[in-house]
Parts: sequence; structure tokens; C-alpha cells
Amino acid sequence: MEKEQIYFEELRNKIVKGMNLAFDKLVIEKAAKDQEFVFSKDGKIYTVKAKDLLKK
Repeated sequence: MEKEQIYFEELRNKIVKGMNLAFDKLVIEKAAKDQEFVFSKDGKIYTVKAKDLLKK
């Protein structure tokens, strides 16, 4: 069972790393086109310039 646990942790880490790389690439592409991200939180809609995310 220990090996299986380690395997799933490694797999999870690889997936998270890939998602982070994909998000970074998306932010860079959107920033180059001066675009925004749109999301909602607690029923409110927010926009964030991709360039602002690059600064952090």
C-alpha cells in the first residue's frame, strides 16, 4: 500500500506542476495581447489584467 500511496502523490505532483505551467503560459499569452481574466466570487464578477498577474 505504501508504494501505491507514493505513486499517487508523485502523479498528483506531476499533474499540479503541469497545471501551473499551463496557467503560466496562458497568463503570458494573454498579457502579450493585453487581455483580462474574468472570474466570479460570491456572486460578483471580477476582471484582472493578465499583465497585473505577471507583476506578482
